Amino acid sequence: MIQSLNFRLADSLPAAVVERWKMELAGKPDDEIARQIYWRGEKYLDAGHGECWLRLPELARVVEDALLHFDGQRYRLLAWCVMPNHVPALIETGAGFPLAEVLHSWKSFTAKAANKILRRHGEFWQREYFDRYIRNAEHYAEAIAYIEENPVRAGLARVKTDWPCSSATVRQTRNDSGRAGVRPAS
Repeated sequence: MIQSLNFRLADSLPAAVVERWKMELAGKPDDEIARQIYWRGEKYLDAGHGECWLRLPELARVVEDALLHFDGQRYRLLAWCVMPNHVPALIETGAGFPLAEVLHSWKSFTAKAANKILRRHGEFWQREYFDRYIRNAEHYAEAIAYIEENPVRAGLARVKTDWPCSSATVRQTRNDSGRAGVRPAS
């Protein structure tokens, strides 16, 4: 199964903010509350709250390298974008490698490396993450576009290929060299 996911830095979306949104939305149907909180969260993250450690090129590369490390072995990484305070991605996990374990591996390795680089201790990533199964080819295409356009929507890049740690940049490089783009869904 192919899943879209989003994980974020520990300080990027405080629980108190989410609780305030839940109170504001009280009385609405549960699915509407979940949808509203998701979209409010996306806008909040794109606004650049928190320390935004991944804005540092060295840390963004640590995260991107971790994402790519077992690509083709434990999972297929179909799209990704390392934003200043969160990472949206599209992944197809392999047999025996559940998404929760893949994410734990990424977050554990990158947290240790980032904290060492920053000379700090403590939580780097928020424990929770958002994931959603991809339903069909249209949803797949929308998920890739959403992930790769993230820096443009956030006002951080003019075009998606200007953002350095993203599948859009890799896809463009591969297409420019005459090779296939990032692996499509099978």
